[in-house]
Amino acid sequence: MRTLSFFAALYVFWLLLSGMYTPFLMAAGAGCALLVLLLARRMDLLDREGFPVHLAWPALMTYWPWLIKEIVKSAWDVSRRILDPRLPISPTLVEFVPSQKTDLGLVIHANSITLTPGTIAVEVEPGRFLVHALTREGAAGLAGSEMDRRCTRLEEA
Repeated sequence: MRTLSFFAALYVFWLLLSGMYTPFLMAAGAGCALLVLLLARRMDLLDREGFPVHLAWPALMTYWPWLIKEIVKSAWDVSRRILDPRLPISPTLVEFVPSQKTDLGLVIHANSITLTPGTIAVEVEPGRFLVHALTREGAAGLAGSEMDRRCTRLEEA
């Protein structure tokens, strides 16, 4: 299952980037996807965390739109703070305990924090995140946040 889905993901990615669907290019894409698949298997990269197909697609399909919405909202807030000198910028480091138990869950959560403008995960270890936030309000909303809950649900799927 993992091997087949990895091949399909590589091939679809090739087709999307190519944008040209001639028989030769489609065959070349399949050949390249097969070659990358064989290399990844030889390097033992197709494990549970290297290619996490076990994550439930419904959970992913609700998480990505939510994360994109959060990124847009945060980007708008950061842009406003840059352009309007009356809005406060109060850089803050906050430490909190994430609810994820696996390395994959921690990585998803830390990357989601870093993708969101105005926050960056500085240190990540099991049971401890250190995050730099542009504002105190942004820092206060990290511990026990909706992002933490959604990443935990994603991890459990």
